[in-house]
Amino acid sequence: MEFTTERLILRPWTIADAEDLYNYAKDERVGPIAGWAPHKSVEESAEIIQTVFAQKEVYAVALKENNRAIGCIGILIGKNSNFEITETEGEVAYWIGVPFWGQGLIPEALNKIIEHAFETLKLTKLWCGFFKDNEKSKRAQEKCGFKHSHIIEKQFNPFLNDYQVEYVSRLTKAEWQNK
Repeated sequence: MEFTTERLILRPWTIADAEDLYNYAKDERVGPIAGWAPHKSVEESAEIIQTVFAQKEVYAVALKENNRAIGCIGILIGKNSNFEITETEGEVAYWIGVPFWGQGLIPEALNKIIEHAFETLKLTKLWCGFFKDNEKSKRAQEKCGFKHSHIIEKQFNPFLNDYQVEYVSRLTKAEWQNK
C-alpha cells in the first residue's frame, strides 16, 4: 500500500533504500532519542529493512520530488505494539532524518497514517510514545491531536537493552473525527 501527501510518499521499504536509510540512521541525534542505536553500516540498514521494516503497516517516508527515503512511520497493531493494547488499537511510531527536522513533514505523514488507521484499518484508538526530552516528537503528536495519557517510568527498550521514561499519548477515533 502507498499513500501520498502534499510533499511525501509513504510506501513500503525496499532493499534499494538501504543507503538512504544508513545516511540518516547513522546520525547519533536520530536513533537514541527514538529508541534505537545508530546504524553502523549500509549492510546493517539493509538488514533492518529486511527484518524490522518488512512488516505490514511500516512505511518509508519519502520525498515526493525524488521518492528518496528520509524517515519511517508505522502502525504496530495489538500484540505487535510495545504497549499492552487490544487488536482494535494501534501504536504509531516514526522518525525522520535530521536535515528534515522542523519542516512539518512528520505531522504531515502522521495525519495520513491516522486517517488510514481509523478509516481503512477501522482501529478505535491510537497510542504514541516519546522518550523523555524528545520535545520534537511530543510537538508532532500534539499537532495531530494526540493527548497525554500516562507516563511509564521504566519502559524496557529491547533495541538499546535499557529502561527509559516514556510519555504515552493517545487519540481515539471519536476525538479525531471531532478535531
